[in-house]
Amino acid sequence: MRTKTRQHRLSRRGRLTNACNPGNAVSCKAKMRDVGPQRRCIATGEIGARSSLLRFVVAPNGEICPDVAARLPGRGLWLRPSRDILETAVKRRLFARAARQPVATPPGLADRVEALLVQRCCEMIGLARRSGAAAAGFEKVLSATASGKAALLLFGLDGSEGGRRKIRAIGRNLPIAIVLNAAEIGAVFGRDHAVNAAICGDPLSKRLIAVAEKLAGFRSGAIVDRGSGPGEIGRARVDGDIGSR
Repeated sequence: MRTKTRQHRLSRRGRLTNACNPGNAVSCKAKMRDVGPQRRCIATGEIGARSSLLRFVVAPNGEICPDVAARLPGRGLWLRPSRDILETAVKRRLFARAARQPVATPPGLADRVEALLVQRCCEMIGLARRSGAAAAGFEKVLSATASGKAALLLFGLDGSEGGRRKIRAIGRNLPIAIVLNAAEIGAVFGRDHAVNAAICGDPLSKRLIAVAEKLAGFRSGAIVDRGSGPGEIGRARVDGDIGSR
């Protein structure tokens, strides 16, 4: 029995290793080190970076619990960050199948995930603000962009296209995230609303954009653009790589 289990693990490990390029396992291993741990989406079966997926766990009471920070104890059940895919997983009872046990799915799970992702985005922006690495307001964001300090531009979903265009004309290759509304951004800065904001710390901006990409899968009209070099566009609507458990 142990031999069969070990053979199954080795076989599965081999499939994951050779998924990128069956003819070049060494090259694939190097790519896997670059993107980090791999996981499988329980709905699509696609494999990819752990950081690009949403993690769920089964709580002690048997209820499915979203784990947007990927820190809760228990076996992870991973999904591509998309409202449609989550609703399909619920409808087809894929959580129970993946967990191999009966589970309860709370009503409004997709809305709950969206709210948690909004909260996490705001917490990360707040962290940047407290460390002096965030600015809000058109003039401050424009100044941070022009001076080369801005690493990520945040625009409100309900903001004007004209204001975005003026800032983007200066920071045309900077990453942008249009996932929060003006009230949500403003609340982080102690205002009623803020249409424009900038994150000036590069490590923090990379972490924030990863969460923003997940949130974009749950909000209509949301866009995340990782930035580009000349002639390139790096736009994403949470269409990144998917992983397994």
